[in-house]
Parts: sequence; structure tokens; C-alpha cells
Amino acid sequence: MSRRQVNPARRIADSGSIPFVGSVQSKTRSSPLLSVVLVVLGAILIIGYCYSGSGGASNIEAVRKVEGGVSCTYEVQTAIPVLKKVYGDSMHKVLHVGPDTCSVVSKLLKEEDTEAWGVEPYDLEDADTNCKSLVRKGLVRMADIKFSLPYRAKSFSLVVVSDALDYLSPKYLNKTLPELARVSTDGVVIFAGYPGQNRAKVAELSKFGRPAKLRSSSWWIRFFLQNSLEDNEAASKKFEQASTKRSYKPACQVFHLKSFQ
Repeated sequence: MSRRQVNPARRIADSGSIPFVGSVQSKTRSSPLLSVVLVVLGAILIIGYCYSGSGGASNIEAVRKVEGGVSCTYEVQTAIPVLKKVYGDSMHKVLHVGPDTCSVVSKLLKEEDTEAWGVEPYDLEDADTNCKSLVRKGLVRMADIKFSLPYRAKSFSLVVVSDALDYLSPKYLNKTLPELARVSTDGVVIFAGYPGQNRAKVAELSKFGRPAKLRSSSWWIRFFLQNSLEDNEAASKKFEQASTKRSYKPACQVFHLKSFQ
């Protein structure tokens, strides 16, 4: 599966929302070149805004706002302080599985006493400089999560997955979920979309291979039970308490599962 990064500037430019363009065109119809220059400058400013403050890395929040959708990968980054409160020492060695994993790994590596690795389910051909560096170091790798993960059993203390399971059919979920539990020792945290959320638009379906199948919490719970994946009730309760204390309300469903013993 191939997944290309969306250019928010292109969408905004196409929608005609670049400020001042309309007024300039009406006043300078004899100078169409000026309008073109202003459009280009506006696009450059928007791109600079989306990439500012991250050293060239993609600004997920800005992309999410432009698309009008929900990024569970962004939610993972937002929830890191809550996850640390819940899992404590189990956040020492973390594997993130999902698109834009380089952004999650980069943020985790900035946390004290935290090692992090990532698995990108889609192509990394459009990766930025920071992501390519993580790949060279072996911290991030591309892998088809429909098959066995390229890690030994219990290689990580905690596995966090986002924006990936929603695109798998039950046939492949039967293989992928046990794999996530196999390579972890202290649990698996799943960030999944709510039914009705906007995830992949029609034009993007070819990149994901299939549209997102956003399932209800009851569907996920039944599926976990069918695959002998046990709910981590203690972690779920702590997460709820920590979220309330920090006034944090996830935009995605969050499930806490125990690892295979």
C-alpha cells in the first residue's frame, strides 16, 4: 500500500481561498501576471506556516484542520503525557505502528528515559529529512502489517497503533492484532476512529487500498474477545482518570489490551 502526504497548500489554493486574490483580479484585470504571483506567494506562505515550528517535519495538526478529518496519529502525540501517567516505566521502550510514524517516534524520543521505534505501513518515498534519518538508524522501518511483524516476541514494553487497523478487514485483523500483542510485554494501545468520522476521501482510496471501516466500540470489544485479547481494565481506568484530570478528550477511540503472557 502506498500513502502520499497530502499538500494542504494545494487544496487551499484550489478552493480559491487565498486572501486578496479576488480583489486584486478585479482591480488589475490588465495584469494577470500579478495575480499569478500573488497566488504563488500565498501558497509559499501557507506551506511555510504548516512546516514552521517542526524543523521541516510535517505539522499534523495543520494538515488535519485543512482536511477537516481526524488523525488518530496526531491523537497519539497529544496523548503521550497521559500514556506516561498510565504506563509509567512501560513507556521506556515503545513501538508505534501507523502512518506518519516518524512524527510519533521523534516526539517520543524527546521524552526522558524513552526509546522508540516505528513501523510505517505505507511507502516512505515522500519522507522528509528527519524521517529518512530515523530509517537509516533503523528506528523506523516499512512493513506490511497484514503479515508477521519483523520483531522477536516481547521486543517492546508497549505497542501503540493508530490509523492502520481501520483499513484492515477482519481477515487480516485476525493476524495483525495477535502480532501486536506478541511483540509487547506490558500491553497494546489502539487508537481507532469513531463511526461517521471522515478519514479517507474518495481520491485517496487508491493510496490506502480500501476505505476506512470505522467500527463501533462494541464491535471492537467483541472482536478482541473472539481473538482471546484481554482488555486491560486497570490501564483503561487510569487512562480515563488521567484524561479527565488533564481535561483531555480524545477524538479517537482508545483501547487498552494486555500482552500475551
